[in-house]
Amino acid sequence: MNYSPDDYDNKGQLRLPLSFWAILLLQARTWVLFVVAGASRQQGASLLELFYPDTHAFWLGLALGLPAAAGLLLTGYRQRLPRLWQAWRWVLCATLLVMLALQAALLWQGDEPPSPPVIGVMLLDVLALCALLWQRRLRDCFDPLENQ
Repeated sequence: MNYSPDDYDNKGQLRLPLSFWAILLLQARTWVLFVVAGASRQQGASLLELFYPDTHAFWLGLALGLPAAAGLLLTGYRQRLPRLWQAWRWVLCATLLVMLALQAALLWQGDEPPSPPVIGVMLLDVLALCALLWQRRLRDCFDPLENQ
């Protein structure tokens, strides 16, 4: 046993670290903004236009956030669907790679220098990808042998 008994829940599964929830929120950032805009009724449209002046980018962000939203729902079914749960780590990694490729393509095609928030989000995406690939505790949460 690599972890203390406190690191497991009452079902015998390794508790998901805070970094996993942060990665899901980062990947579903357009969905979070959409919910916040919906909650602020009068200013919702202006809030969405502030962050997504191009509606195509908004819809693309919603589409790229779907795997994170599905991963959020899948956390409750880790024991029932272990193979799907194990594969979902790779789905999240692939989604982050697509996000990074799109952001890099937009920066490469842009005439203006990149803004600090755009660079910050790209850096956070790289850190999230590194965490999914190499953080031991996070990797073990997707390993069926650690969750029995």
